[in-house]
Parts: sequence; C-alpha cells; structure tokens
Amino acid sequence: MAVSSCSSLRGFCALIALLAAGVALSGCAGMSETIAPAFADPAKYELYDCKQLETERKNLANRTADLQRLMDKAQTGAGGAVVSELAYRNDYVAVRGQAQLAEDAWRRNKCRETPPEATLPATSPAATAKPASKSGKAAR
Repeated sequence: MAVSSCSSLRGFCALIALLAAGVALSGCAGMSETIAPAFADPAKYELYDCKQLETERKNLANRTADLQRLMDKAQTGAGGAVVSELAYRNDYVAVRGQAQLAEDAWRRNKCRETPPEATLPATSPAATAKPASKSGKAAR
C-alpha cells in the first residue's frame, strides 16, 4: 500500500510540475513586449531627424512583418514551435525593441508622416517650350 501511494504522489507532483512549467512559459509570450527595449540601444535614435526616423520605422515594420511570417511558417512544420522560438524569437524581440525606441523618438521629436508625393498635372508641350529669342530661334 505504501508503494502505490508513493507512485500516486509522484504522478501528482509530476502533474503539478508540468502545470507550473506551462504557466511559466505562457508568461514569456507577454513578457517579450515589455522587455523588448532591453535588447536595443536606447541612444540609437537620439540624433536621428524625422526623415531618418520615418525611413527607419518603415524598415523596422517590414522586418518585424518578415520575422512574424517566418515564425508562423516555421510553426506549421514538425517541431515548429521550437524551431520558431530558437530561430526567430531573439531577432523578433530585438527588432520590436528597436521599433519601440524609434517610435518613442518619433513622438519626442513631434514628427509627422510625409504625405505621398502628389502627381503633378501633365503640362502641354507648348507650355514647356522656351520662348523664341529676337533672332527667331528658341532660347537655350
């Protein structure tokens, strides 16, 4: 009887250990958002102007999306969650940290998005022709 109660106790302890590990690992997913800036240089964007920040923010957004796609794709394969975490998570967290710091610098500098370039109306060839000089030849 002592042997069966001992094995039941071990099974119960193993179950508790697995549940505790699951809770601990599930907390890591949400924690990456708060620790992300710890993986980036906080002074990196201090001297950037708004134009540089705008370009950097777009590049970081594209890189974040690329890494997210790679992580999603890796998770579809065998052992995908492990591969995704090992191969891409650190880069993903670092890029998210950089993006957060770039966004902070963007707000601090009170930057605004550059509006898309307006297309100029097509002008007629007559309007762009150079006026004729006194000799009757087109001016250069």
